[in-house]
Amino acid sequence: MPTMRRKDIAALCLVITAAIPACQGDSSGMLVAANERSGTAAADFCAAREPGRILRADPSNFQRTLSGLAPGDTLLLTPGNYPPLKIANLSGAPGRCITITGMAANRSAVVLGEIGNKTVEIIDSSYIVVSNLVIDSRGLPGADGIKASASPNPATHHIVLDGNLIIGAGASQQTDGITTKTPTWNWVIRRNTILSAGTALYLGDSDGTAPFIGGLIEDNLVVDPIGYGMQIKYQIERPVLAGMPEAAQITIIRNNVFKKGDRPSPDGDRPNLLVGGFPDTGAGSNDLYQIYSNLLIENPREALFQGSGRISFHDNVLIGGAPAAAVFRDHDLPLKFARVYDNKIYSPYIGIKFDSPAPQGISVFDNVIVAETPLAGLIRSERGNLVSEAAGAANRPPPR
Repeated sequence: MPTMRRKDIAALCLVITAAIPACQGDSSGMLVAANERSGTAAADFCAAREPGRILRADPSNFQRTLSGLAPGDTLLLTPGNYPPLKIANLSGAPGRCITITGMAANRSAVVLGEIGNKTVEIIDSSYIVVSNLVIDSRGLPGADGIKASASPNPATHHIVLDGNLIIGAGASQQTDGITTKTPTWNWVIRRNTILSAGTALYLGDSDGTAPFIGGLIEDNLVVDPIGYGMQIKYQIERPVLAGMPEAAQITIIRNNVFKKGDRPSPDGDRPNLLVGGFPDTGAGSNDLYQIYSNLLIENPREALFQGSGRISFHDNVLIGGAPAAAVFRDHDLPLKFARVYDNKIYSPYIGIKFDSPAPQGISVFDNVIVAETPLAGLIRSERGNLVSEAAGAANRPPPR
């Protein structure tokens, strides 16, 4: 394990300095991976094969217009304040998605939360795009920003959430910016900004019965949640649903910023990003998380990243975290596989920690790590890592 020279530390400082401005604005193109190695996003399932209708609506008539949308239609919401938006039993088609959008230039269509409602709710719908809206839950308890709700006949898949500003979803740690509580697949969550939510993104359900499959989460900015910046829940045996993928899938998490502050977390401290395990056998057991080119910054009481399942984790920048920047371990389900490389990590405590073995293999290589303890735990294979003890680590306070 090579020790870093002064010029190596300086290079890491330059990387960190360049990355920090991404926390303060659009994260698009924030950190380009040097080499993605494997895992590519699915083809754009909304790419138009022919032009569709463009319909305009305002707060007085949008609900009536919404119910009449057909595959390929675009509903343009003009500037104004809208009541909660419920998208139910609405389906586009491949290459003919139904788009519900505000004006891209100024996001002047504002959907306002109300007591007893989700601000935007999606039920039994597919091939839907929701874009360029301000979604303001107004601090109301239970008013999640965007929620795919459970239903007796779940069929919510091929959903695109693009370019939305989600605010006011922070009444408690249990209020979510974006959440799915039904089996879902082929979601694209892209270019959204989520500010001061209870939990910014909560994908799946707490009992493992609502798998989030084959998603693409990219170019989002998440700032100052109470709990998780994002959690993808573990998955038990998958239900049999028409159209649900059976072959191995890749969920890609790339080019996002997950930044936490020092807000109290009354329901428990949480990492900036956590991914859960996949089913032990059958469909989903060979799925993979590709997590790369993200910036994870600040967490005074928890790790920046925690993962189980099957993970490729590379080309990320991690700054902070206690008691470690990145932790790989069994959680609700086991850690099976982890390939961790080309990351740039600064932590006053531990850089990369393995608390559990991974029966399908662990490899940790070519990372640049400045930490009191750069590598810790059950790491059987490591090579080419440049490491240095964090300056002043001996005098830093213990993790809270």
